[in-house]
Amino acid sequence: MKNPSGKGSTIQSLLEQAHKDFRNVGEGEVATYIPELSKANPDHFGICVATVEGEIFEVGDCDQEFTMQSISKILVYALALSLHGEKEVSLHVGVEPSGDAFNSIQLDKKNRAFNPMVNAGAITTTAFVHGATFESRWAKILDTLSAAAGRTLRMDEKVYQSESRTGHRNRALTWLVTNFNQIEATNNLETLELYFMQCSILVTARDLAVMGATLANMGTNPFTGKNVFDVQCIQATLSVMFTCGMYDFAGEWAFRVGIPAKSGVSGGILGVVNRQIGIGTFSPRIDEKGNSSRGIRVFQYLSEELGLHTFNFMNHGSSFLTGLSGVESSVPQR
Repeated sequence: MKNPSGKGSTIQSLLEQAHKDFRNVGEGEVATYIPELSKANPDHFGICVATVEGEIFEVGDCDQEFTMQSISKILVYALALSLHGEKEVSLHVGVEPSGDAFNSIQLDKKNRAFNPMVNAGAITTTAFVHGATFESRWAKILDTLSAAAGRTLRMDEKVYQSESRTGHRNRALTWLVTNFNQIEATNNLETLELYFMQCSILVTARDLAVMGATLANMGTNPFTGKNVFDVQCIQATLSVMFTCGMYDFAGEWAFRVGIPAKSGVSGGILGVVNRQIGIGTFSPRIDEKGNSSRGIRVFQYLSEELGLHTFNFMNHGSSFLTGLSGVESSVPQR
């Protein structure tokens, strides 16, 4: 649903301006370390905002599909928390920023992955999706992410095969966490294949925005009304996004943008403004840290224009949109 007036027209205008301002940014290159990703069109660029009231605002290539890659980590982490609770999950994976590369072969002092956003942690998190068969475990992941997006998603078989053929470092990480009993040895390589498959799920910028809105709406998809994630997991999920979601740019992102977000090397970024909106961007030109060059600019622009930074004085908890809709601020006047 589109809202052509009031706050909706303001958001739409900002998206159109951002697309105009940043569509010619030529910085960054398409990812090539997964061979299939090198085939992406570097000129694709889409921006979408989905609200917890069930509104969509978008511009550009918002129907263009791409694989989730590391963005899947945050949704599967939310699923693991929903299934098992924070206390159990935290026994096997930490929440501290690592200071190392996302694929670093290193664990914390408790022999856990530093957080769920590095590969060792994401593989550990995927192990929390139990099932009697490989197929039932995969169905649980795919069905959950589909429910978060509000439509049936599918996997890109070619990307999955490409990841599986070349993912030897991830195999080393799988055996590392297996060695320290963070995942079971009996099905650890099955878990790794599930991880490759979740990274190969196809989404659009619109899907990312709706997924973000689902997290913003306390785990319930605002378009379908379906409860996807347990409400108790949202705080933990957004906290990890805020501190660990943007690879080695996470600190700079928190400082300058201030929106919980997760990026992927295929060029997507999913952002969440709690109780308000989800933001999805797609542009496959990524910088040296693995983040979309155009996407970063879009998020910083929207954060500044709408006061979305978590610590910006304009962001009144869950009511930043009140300033756009003419409702008086809830902040006491002095």
